[in-house]
Amino acid sequence: MNNETLVREINKNMAIALPDEISLEELQKRLGVYVNELIQTDFQKLIMLLYRIDVSELKLKQLLQVQQQENAGDIIAILIIERQLQKIKSRQQFRQQKNDFDEEEKW
Repeated sequence: MNNETLVREINKNMAIALPDEISLEELQKRLGVYVNELIQTDFQKLIMLLYRIDVSELKLKQLLQVQQQENAGDIIAILIIERQLQKIKSRQQFRQQKNDFDEEEKW
């Protein structure tokens, strides 16, 4: 999987416009800046985005507690990227399973 798919998913789910051709490190950095901006200006929007993306609240709380010296935006950005990658992988596996059926087995 290339980063373009990941960036498109993040752009779609977060209503932002990151360039398609971007390294994973740059994506994480820019996403971290955006998240920090939301923390400061529109925390409710950030909460809604995290809920829509389905970032684990428990995992987020644990990481923020354990890594108190780290930048919260960077931690959240990593979790967003991880979750988006999980969803992309899951969709690909589902498509693969769906295509593995014989035509006679399909309804």
